[in-house]
Amino acid sequence: MRYLAILALAAVPGLAVAGPPALSSAATIQVTGHAEVSKAPDQAYIDIGVRTQAAKPQAAVAHNAARMSAVLAALRAAAGPGTRLMTTDYSVAPRYRYVANGAPPKLEGYTATHVVQVRLDHLDRIGHVIDAATGAGANLLQDMRFTLRGKEAAKTQALGKAAVAARREAQALAAALNLRVVRILSVEESRPVVVPVLRPREAGVSFAQARLPTPIETGPVEVSASVTLTVAVAPRAR
Repeated sequence: MRYLAILALAAVPGLAVAGPPALSSAATIQVTGHAEVSKAPDQAYIDIGVRTQAAKPQAAVAHNAARMSAVLAALRAAAGPGTRLMTTDYSVAPRYRYVANGAPPKLEGYTATHVVQVRLDHLDRIGHVIDAATGAGANLLQDMRFTLRGKEAAKTQALGKAAVAARREAQALAAALNLRVVRILSVEESRPVVVPVLRPREAGVSFAQARLPTPIETGPVEVSASVTLTVAVAPRAR
């Protein structure tokens, strides 16, 4: 654990005494405590969609809409009630073929992409949802993210542990210098950081045709926090 120690020392003017100078009343120590809390995720976000190609943009859009309608129906059925679906990406773009001799690229057709984000509160359904979507025609799995619904409790726990760690460091440092902590002068906290678990993956035709349940390992969600303490210190009584 890293810390920054600041000691303000002042000698009493005109006083000749053997040994170290006396400590002023303004002597302080500043330390920063860090802590992490690991929690099992209870919410998942999956970005899944359809990418289609055709010679004309209208055909690419029409094919995409037909397949995406089937994918949305499969997602709603597999995810269950209360599932939130939201479009996160929709585009229609030309597709070119480039040649090595420097000739102008040739227009080969158009690509339509439609991606929706699925929010799941039941993580045991993730594999079933992915299989249902790919079975209905989804061929693009852009992102999978696991997080916490109750973030505030984890943040509070991380802050509490960071504060305890900072106080312990301040006391240890003071003791090593033959000082004692008199009082806490200031407390500065950093905003707790929730680090979600990311599982990026591309879903292709072979993935959709595997006909095997998709295994998903979630892993823990890490919540970290830091607390900086400034404490007043004084010499230990002899």
